[in-house]
Amino acid sequence: MFPATRSLRLPSPRRPAQGPARGLALILAGVLALAGGVPAVAGELASTPVVVAAPLDRARAEMNQRVFDRVWSEVRTQYYDPAIHGLDWTEARRTYRPDALAARDDGQLYRVIDQMLDLLDDDHAGAAPPAVARRQDAQRRRRAVMGVTLYPQDGGGYRIDRVRPGSPAEAAGVRVGWRLAGDGSGGWSPDREVVDGRPLTLAFTDTEGVRRDVTLTPREMDPLPAFVADRSRPDVLVLRIEGFEPGLGRWMGAQLADLSPDTAVVLDMRDNPGGLLMEADAVLSCFLPDRMAWATRTNRSGRSATLRVQEACGGRTEPATNALAVLVDGSSRSAAELTPAALQEAGRAIVVGERTAGAVLISQDTPLPDGGRLTLSRADFVTAGGVRLEKRGVDPDLVVADAEGEPGAADEALLAAIAALRTTSAAVGARPDVN
Repeated sequence: MFPATRSLRLPSPRRPAQGPARGLALILAGVLALAGGVPAVAGELASTPVVVAAPLDRARAEMNQRVFDRVWSEVRTQYYDPAIHGLDWTEARRTYRPDALAARDDGQLYRVIDQMLDLLDDDHAGAAPPAVARRQDAQRRRRAVMGVTLYPQDGGGYRIDRVRPGSPAEAAGVRVGWRLAGDGSGGWSPDREVVDGRPLTLAFTDTEGVRRDVTLTPREMDPLPAFVADRSRPDVLVLRIEGFEPGLGRWMGAQLADLSPDTAVVLDMRDNPGGLLMEADAVLSCFLPDRMAWATRTNRSGRSATLRVQEACGGRTEPATNALAVLVDGSSRSAAELTPAALQEAGRAIVVGERTAGAVLISQDTPLPDGGRLTLSRADFVTAGGVRLEKRGVDPDLVVADAEGEPGAADEALLAAIAALRTTSAAVGARPDVN
């Protein structure tokens, strides 16, 4: 009856990047468990009684109902496409609600909700269970971690995209590219807590298809910084951006404040899930003229608004003129796509790496009654040149395959970007010849 595609989640442009329910990285490498009342839902939602089998705890069933009904209602009343892509949303409710009400734990409940949200075929629609939401909220605080970054995969399960150096996962031999079953079968699953000193068993499939059951003990580690400046190379400044989080524009302005115009700049946005729209604008203000149009967004009612460069880049009064490159890959999402797209269209930067994820609708978070979180697309988005990046992504000017994070592997994309920048002419804002 319905398609069964797997969707990814993007962060709200009005909130800090907070990781995925389904699509942003489930960061276990080391943002407030939200709760609140749920308003009555019109029509049959408000009046339908909870019908569950006797063995199921009634409090669990009632919370299941509140969470499911809140998600269903938010899609019906707030989704950016009022036609919901032509789906029969009432039929979707009839199909998935019984299983949601009968769920015996958060894992079962949110898997059912994800199945319903998958009908939207929208990389931004996702619901994070309470444990995942708490990890997202604590991402920049010292906390218990395993040391892996997970991305959901089509057909279920999660892929290891990063293993943190010095972490329990690295010590246990976990490798980039391994896959973790997402349903809790055989071990831990992302809807469960991570507690300092409490051993966890994880069921992986390695890159050769061999099952590996790994037991590791999470421990507290300091958070990884959201932004990192690398000045180790002569005449090159590499600015690594983990997410478009609060303070990014101010930080970038400080890095550029006393920089020689002869120093090339590389913005590394690989594995970046996106974040605040205002911080994307702040980054653009570091390199593009004030009031320059860079995108158009259209809300549910069909009203459009032009986005123009207006945020201050750390107090700078003029944009930097340094030669500029942006690194992207298939895990660059949302603001980490619209930013390189704007710089690319303006002829201001060379984009290097792999095609981005193509997940560029404008989304917003909604707290769920159990402390979980729903992320939902609230507006459509096109570039200043009229390109809709959703389901398309940003094509690099210079295509360089990612090294898949293998230990000791050379960073070919970064090396290619630096080489291209060094061939750039001295003209202000010129792009290198990459033919």
